[in-house]
Amino acid sequence: MTQQLRPTDVDPASARAALDRLDVPIDHTARTRAQFAYDASHYRVAPLAVAYPRSVTDVVELLEVCRRHAIPVIPRGGGTSMAGNAIGPGLVLDFSRHMNEVLHLDPQRRLAVVQPGVVLDDLQRLARPHGLEFGPDPSSHSRATLGGMIGNDACGNHSVRHGRTVAHVRELELVLADGTHVHAGPDGLRPATAEHADRVAELNPQLRELVSDNLSPIRTELGRINRQVSGYQLHHLLPEHGFDVAKMLVGSEGSCAVVVAATVDLVPVAPTALLIAVGYPDVVAAADDVPTILEYSPAAVEGMDESIVTAMRARRGPDAVAGLPDGGAWLFVDLDGDDVTEVAQRAEELVRRLRDQGNLTDARVVPDPAQRASLWRVREDGAGLSARSPDGGQTWTGWEDSAVAPADLPAYLRDFRQLLDEHGRKGVMYGHFGAGCIHVRIDFDFGTEKGVADMSAFVTAAAELVTRHGGTLSGEHGDGRARGALLNIMYSPQMLGLFGRVKQIFDPARLLNPGIIVDPVAVTADLGPLPLTVLTPSTSGFAFPHDRGGFAGAVSRCVGIAKCRSDVGGVMCPSYRATHDENHSTRGRARALQEMMRTEHSVVEDGWRSDDVRETLDLCLSCKACSADCPVGVDMSTYKSEFLHRHYRRRVRPRSHYSLGWLPALARVAGIAPRLVNALAGNRTAHRVMARLGGVTTRRAVPQFAPANAAMRSMAGFATTKTGTEPDAVLFVDTFTRAFRPELAGAAAAVLADTGADLSASQGACCGLTWITTGQLDIAKRVLRRTTEILDKTGTAPIVVLEPSCAAALHKDLPELVPTAAARRVAARITTFAGYLNQRLDAGWVPPPLPDDVVLQQHCHEYAVFSPTMQQRLLSRLGISSVDNATGCCGLAGNFGFEREHYDTSIAVAGLALRPALDAAAPGTPVLADGFSCQTQISHLSVDNDSPPTHLAQLLWSALNRRGPRP
Repeated sequence: MTQQLRPTDVDPASARAALDRLDVPIDHTARTRAQFAYDASHYRVAPLAVAYPRSVTDVVELLEVCRRHAIPVIPRGGGTSMAGNAIGPGLVLDFSRHMNEVLHLDPQRRLAVVQPGVVLDDLQRLARPHGLEFGPDPSSHSRATLGGMIGNDACGNHSVRHGRTVAHVRELELVLADGTHVHAGPDGLRPATAEHADRVAELNPQLRELVSDNLSPIRTELGRINRQVSGYQLHHLLPEHGFDVAKMLVGSEGSCAVVVAATVDLVPVAPTALLIAVGYPDVVAAADDVPTILEYSPAAVEGMDESIVTAMRARRGPDAVAGLPDGGAWLFVDLDGDDVTEVAQRAEELVRRLRDQGNLTDARVVPDPAQRASLWRVREDGAGLSARSPDGGQTWTGWEDSAVAPADLPAYLRDFRQLLDEHGRKGVMYGHFGAGCIHVRIDFDFGTEKGVADMSAFVTAAAELVTRHGGTLSGEHGDGRARGALLNIMYSPQMLGLFGRVKQIFDPARLLNPGIIVDPVAVTADLGPLPLTVLTPSTSGFAFPHDRGGFAGAVSRCVGIAKCRSDVGGVMCPSYRATHDENHSTRGRARALQEMMRTEHSVVEDGWRSDDVRETLDLCLSCKACSADCPVGVDMSTYKSEFLHRHYRRRVRPRSHYSLGWLPALARVAGIAPRLVNALAGNRTAHRVMARLGGVTTRRAVPQFAPANAAMRSMAGFATTKTGTEPDAVLFVDTFTRAFRPELAGAAAAVLADTGADLSASQGACCGLTWITTGQLDIAKRVLRRTTEILDKTGTAPIVVLEPSCAAALHKDLPELVPTAAARRVAARITTFAGYLNQRLDAGWVPPPLPDDVVLQQHCHEYAVFSPTMQQRLLSRLGISSVDNATGCCGLAGNFGFEREHYDTSIAVAGLALRPALDAAAPGTPVLADGFSCQTQISHLSVDNDSPPTHLAQLLWSALNRRGPRP
């Protein structure tokens, strides 16, 4: 048998030179190799290079070069594979960059022709207006590609109704390892061009002979249960199944051919549906009810244990799991149909039967679509939420995809939980209970040799267990590096030999995804979570109190789930949404940082001085959205600050770090003679010179500076700076308010006075934000120590901060940069203006009448640090009935959008959500934007808008003036 290729078999220099001669985008920089060394598994293999093919011709040319130079080829979609099947030592073909189109949609025939890089949600958005959708819907639907789903034979939440991807694949367009271009479908392979006819004439007879000589093992070992994905699906080549080569290749994980297009079937969307949420004492009790539930023809039967719900509450608050019935485990049952009444009656009958059976704790029928979507998010984010426990512990894939027949699920789960106990392991369970497929993340220890050996022993025992129960190692994620070496437990030597013969027929040189399914590597080979470099407290800027191992533990939060690669939902990641480049995703940045921190075999050779890592972080807007939207809580804004702090230590920094980074100090100087400074900034020549010296763009106007004491004058009569008496609140006058919009302080003080709050004011301190975002952490610490001293003397009342980014810095960054009791006391008192108004409403304040409609641009830092929905909830309480929420980053993001090299990206980000919301707003509709950056960007985008952006305090102050004094 041909020996599988390893990196040492390829001469990197000559291979890269040959690839570079092609007219195909190829990247072999350290940062890209670092990013594509990982998928969503715990494995790591650095590739030789990454190619971004734009056409079938590109793929053919790449494969021909790879064949001549013996370069392994790894096809890849969104990189969300959880078994290590989208990484490898050769050339990665990333189809998500360019080959990501729906080529044809035929509603009448209910089919679509797609390229492999199409994200599932993009196909659904085109199909659903026709009442159609692609049936399989994995939880990663917002970033999973069709090519990856075909490679793994993905299923999803509604697999009880729609089954696996294989059931929906009609035809595949392929390029083989030798460059042969073919079509696969029922009745075998067809050449795409006449020049490949001879090769196809060899392949079909070889495959037919293989099947005819091995009918018995194929019929008895394959296709035994609905979720049997492990190995090659040779049973689709049986005569009774029409010799369907396309279906046989689904689930082959890119090890036999490269998919360049697929014709897939679409299914009708049910006109009506509802959710039944059922609580149970544990997952075994939940599994006991699955056979009964299946009698009611559900579309989905999904399960999860209490660990996921606990993590959801800890990460996103109790509202995130609102509506869940009591229990220690839950089933989500989707019922659908044509008639609302019939579906509701079926749901009531099912709940009655389940109550009579006595296994459940409680049940709730959820017909409301918004509530259904909210509860489904708990299940869909399960993989990410369970990856990092609230105490900082880590769980891993590796045995996350076993499946049995649904009737055998209770017995299997009982035995599996006993196996966990015997090995001293804890597992977080969730999955497709209605299909018998269980996902589990386990607290393996990859930090020691013993821990790795224990992992190997456990997965071997688990493979033996699921085989005894008549199940499969993989139910939808594929075998990959996690399970390939265990296939000899599940299959006979004869069947493993057949898999090897199939590989030989399609890929005799063993170039395509080597080590996957055939000639597998050991499950302990290529493990990624090796020990990382740990910073000592004396060298670290941030304390990273929530991560074991400090900075190294923090960047290790990323496990590749890739929610940051989504174009919909939340705010993360604005730069990826603008560029669709992995290098500009939160995951890409985290992987580069992980590689930088590796203690051995890193492709990033110059550590903290790495220009590759700096460039990877360059388009991070420091919006902090990832800290809220990422299921595992990656906070790239903080990581970027830490990196810049170390990268530029004792080195000359970019000019913008000295101008924008030192803005608070410059603003103090400007406040002494604001007219002179504003006049200079308004002069075209002076502006150009100042911009060039400061490293900022000339395409934005310089904000107008205000006199130093203007903010305090505006608050006269509403707030006092006296100390000694405890006020109801302390109004903190931040740098941006003091320097650029002092009238805001007066408006806010007036509104808060109207609520009945007794106010004091604090001016002269700074949150240090501009120094934090530019990584000047030593200076930021000095500033924050002074701020802590000033604010800690103001008592115990809430500190109301008008600028959301300053509030976020004081609430989150302060105690992590200055880890003292005083800093923690101050941080705990910080609230935004919106947050404090909610308290005043609770206390009985009656607000003035406000407009019915507004456009809302919530500041990203407020969204991330305080609440994604707080502003909207407050506006509803204030009587505003319609809020057009421009969900997304404004693109300016403090200093980012003012820096010359980032201007274009800043405007592109604004075009994702903010600009469309502004364009769609009716004339005169108030535009609410509490953040100074957001206001600046809005003014820049819509100079002629008749409703300039305003802070909520100013909108309320205007309404108070219209209402007049209270009687």
